[in-house]
Amino acid sequence: MPAEWEPHQATWLAWPHYRDDWPGKCKPIPWVYAEIIRYLSRHERVELIVADVTSERRARKSLDRANAFNDNVRFHRWPTNRVWTRDSGCTFVKCGAGALARENQEGHDFSRAKQTFGGIGASAPEGLTAIKWRFNAWAKYSNYQYDEKIGSLMAKATRTPELRPLHGKQRVVLEGGSIDVNGQGTLLTTEECLLSKVQQRNPGMTRQDYANIFQDYLGISNVVWLGSGIAGDDTHGHVDDLTRFVAPDTIVTAVESDPNDSNYEPLRENIRRLRAATTQDGKPLAIVELPMPASVIFDRRRLPASYANFYIANGVVLVPVFNDPNDRYALDILADLFPDREVIGIYCGDLVWGFGTIHCMTQQQPL
Repeated sequence: MPAEWEPHQATWLAWPHYRDDWPGKCKPIPWVYAEIIRYLSRHERVELIVADVTSERRARKSLDRANAFNDNVRFHRWPTNRVWTRDSGCTFVKCGAGALARENQEGHDFSRAKQTFGGIGASAPEGLTAIKWRFNAWAKYSNYQYDEKIGSLMAKATRTPELRPLHGKQRVVLEGGSIDVNGQGTLLTTEECLLSKVQQRNPGMTRQDYANIFQDYLGISNVVWLGSGIAGDDTHGHVDDLTRFVAPDTIVTAVESDPNDSNYEPLRENIRRLRAATTQDGKPLAIVELPMPASVIFDRRRLPASYANFYIANGVVLVPVFNDPNDRYALDILADLFPDREVIGIYCGDLVWGFGTIHCMTQQQPL
């Protein structure tokens, strides 16, 4: 699985239409999307999923009014339940014959992957492969039947071979927001998301089972397990609100300065784990601390506001901001880490009412 900062062919998004994701705050959401698409489409193609012809008409009108409609935006009329393409979409990986041969030479058991390789096996052409995880709405919601098909539709639209990971005879449930990679063989995830019995994705799967799946399907040789995610996270522990790779040996991780905040101790524990962790080569990680914004609360509920939910695209890094004094510190930190990209703050105080922001809604398609 390539790192997010590696060159993209496109970014996938789904246009918002499900009003219950933002009850009482739905009106500004299309304009947040339009702003994000305006920046992305300057640097790469945007593959925009719309529910139907009416949704496409509304999206075109909004994008045109926001000066965001151009030839780099391409529409796909597929029904969706929600817009969180990071989690419902497929994970694109580089998986050619050379990669498979290397795995076999090193003595790894690749049989789990071959079960679902559709006859391609070691003769697969060089290029992309779509890893189609099973999606079950974070083991929490019942309306996900359309979203479960999105990854396969993405694979078909890109003419990309599709792999469906199995554990035994069961398809593996995984969301893209639960993992982050450095493109060199190391992956970040959390115990709260993958090993907890709350919102349990894959009953019976162990830490080693996940390591095997990550090795076979994502080329991962080193898994760094963090503990808990941030307060207010509807997904129960996604790492993309918490800790992210910004270079092969460098991560940014959220920290909370207020000892009375419920995030204070969990984030301190994650820092301790990161200090003990290494890259796939056994080298220590360089750790950059990223502040948390003050609590964002709406309708008496804490929301998962975090600067770590940024998205790295060609030539630009889009960062959620919240009209908070720490906004400028977070933007400065990320600007220093990405000197060759524009670092743009996108106001997400309304968007986060849907329990996600910029990284949650995007899915990269590598070159």
